[in-house]
Amino acid sequence: MTASIIRRDELHLGGFAGLREHRLVMAPRLWGEHANPGTHPGLGNFVYMADARFNPKGDTRMHHHQEVDVISVMLEGRLMHEGSLEHGQELIAPVVQVQRSGGEGFFHNEVNPDESKNRMLQLWVLPDQAGEKAAYRLYRPAKGRLTRVHGGAEGRSASDGQELTLNNKTLIDVGLLNPGQEIAFEESFVIYFAKGRALADDGSLFSEGDLLSGNHLQLKTESDVHLVVIRQT
Repeated sequence: MTASIIRRDELHLGGFAGLREHRLVMAPRLWGEHANPGTHPGLGNFVYMADARFNPKGDTRMHHHQEVDVISVMLEGRLMHEGSLEHGQELIAPVVQVQRSGGEGFFHNEVNPDESKNRMLQLWVLPDQAGEKAAYRLYRPAKGRLTRVHGGAEGRSASDGQELTLNNKTLIDVGLLNPGQEIAFEESFVIYFAKGRALADDGSLFSEGDLLSGNHLQLKTESDVHLVVIRQT
């Protein structure tokens, strides 16, 4: 195993509006001196990641993005999506919402409609080139494997029966893995364990809230695992 670890629960718990979050990735190229201590610096165009819990009936409030792709991975519960792209879409875990702001930008507000807390992972990826058109995608990750939800050459299919991914050199896959599955990585990666436990080939145990980065890793899951993998082409 060649990987370093950042543990979510050792980082600052912050938040805004109707949610509380741990910010795990804050790339200096975007955040500069405002990056939180202990956060990961990102990989390529991947510049931000936060693990957030919405308060009951909480929301993000309507706000604007431009020249960034915003990827929302539902982990628990549901959200109602409001905004200039696909207003009214319901997001139920484990769906993944991808919004490209491009040069025209978009407005959005993500709302927890329920009386219980929910959980969402949000990632930001900068574009390979400025001025692209705004776009919207929704993916339902398949059980037992990795599902591509962002990146690759334009027109590349995310998986059978799903929409094409938005083009970018930054690749994002979401895995809903079963107990006992094995998976290996032989290139630069950032991996976030949203749920579950897995053993590395050297006996290291990883679990919910662990952010790994490196260039060689072999894993065997000990439970159902929900993870997100970021790589570069």
